[in-house]
Amino acid sequence: MKWVYIEDIGQYNGQEVEIRGWVYNKRSSGKVRFLLVRDGTGIIQGTIFSQDKDFPLFRVFDELTQESSLIVRGQVRADKRAPGGYELEVKEIEVIQIARDYPITPKEHSVAFLMEHRHLWLRSQKQHAVLQVRAETIRAIRDFFNDRGFRLMDTPILTPSACEGTTTLFETSYFDQKAYLSQSGQLYNEATAAAFGKVYCFGPTFRAEKSKTRRHLIEFWMVEPEVAFATLQDIIELGQDLVMFILERVLEKRRADFDILERDTAPLERIKKPFPQLTYDEAVRLLKEKGSELVYGDDFGAPEETMLSEIYDRPVCVTHFPAKIKAFYMQPDKDRPDLALGVDFLASEGFGEIIGGGQRIHDLDLLEQRIKEFNLPADAYKWYVDLRRYGTFPHSGFGLGLERTVAWLCKLPHIRETIPFPRLLYRIYP
Repeated sequence: MKWVYIEDIGQYNGQEVEIRGWVYNKRSSGKVRFLLVRDGTGIIQGTIFSQDKDFPLFRVFDELTQESSLIVRGQVRADKRAPGGYELEVKEIEVIQIARDYPITPKEHSVAFLMEHRHLWLRSQKQHAVLQVRAETIRAIRDFFNDRGFRLMDTPILTPSACEGTTTLFETSYFDQKAYLSQSGQLYNEATAAAFGKVYCFGPTFRAEKSKTRRHLIEFWMVEPEVAFATLQDIIELGQDLVMFILERVLEKRRADFDILERDTAPLERIKKPFPQLTYDEAVRLLKEKGSELVYGDDFGAPEETMLSEIYDRPVCVTHFPAKIKAFYMQPDKDRPDLALGVDFLASEGFGEIIGGGQRIHDLDLLEQRIKEFNLPADAYKWYVDLRRYGTFPHSGFGLGLERTVAWLCKLPHIRETIPFPRLLYRIYP
């Protein structure tokens, strides 16, 4: 008898198959027993019929508990009433283990309790749906860049220097030297872009931010493209294309998961290019009109990002931030050197920033000046300065935060559910 996955069950209508998985739920109705089994790819209903109340399979059924592991064998039968449109007429149940006192029951549990049992909470239907959307988003991102001729470049996790700012670095020992967990692969991407033209990296990044907001994780994943000779506008168009590609893919492939999450997808389906684009100055004026008390020159916080993103029915691109609030490597505007050629993409429905990027400084003297102004250790950035010394070129890139994007797609109130094992302030277990 063939072992098959539930997601492929439609290919085996009328055939006898084997399902390996766990008990999701069960119920009885007279002479029929209904057994819901999950295998990680889906859920199928198994039915057991008998006129004999002492039927041996009934006794096995009665012993089964939530999350007991088992192998179920039987015949596949199309049934529109069943979950997924197919059910299994059960002929045999092989019990692997009876799970006793499974802690996550149908009753309401606190967030703290669920986070403490994250390793088990992953099995619930809604958490499973969120992570299905995450997996599809990852596939979409890789397909987008691979299909456009970008080369995947793996950048270091351990680095000798900061990328985004020295106050959020995780310091560690590297034998007899100091090292830091990577905040971003960008600086290394700039080197690989000089070798390959257009590249991207995709992996975990770390920020030692003492933040407890619904939008922050200590460890999160970012995809970061870098394109040689690209301008700010080029990278804005690339970001728009990427967001649209992700949207179209998840709406096509993960519709059932959005249904489980009760996510109204209409706002996502209405999103079209081009995205609205406004400068920091224009954004500040809008915020003031909406009652914001933001001081000109300050960076946007979550309230400002939410306020702006609620104005539009699609992501909005904010450009030309004050240079003093952006990273040392950001190219200044030639007409207004006090402004940086950067961009933030703010997701719709109040979800705030999902992309941050811009054009990089390519002038040698200016970069060296900025490194001094930011009081950065010159020796640690010698290799980075070399990129301007030997064949410098205009270039641009951005970082898209995977977890924030998934939170937006699924319309989740907190980012902690977008990654299997979130690292939050004061939480590193499990």
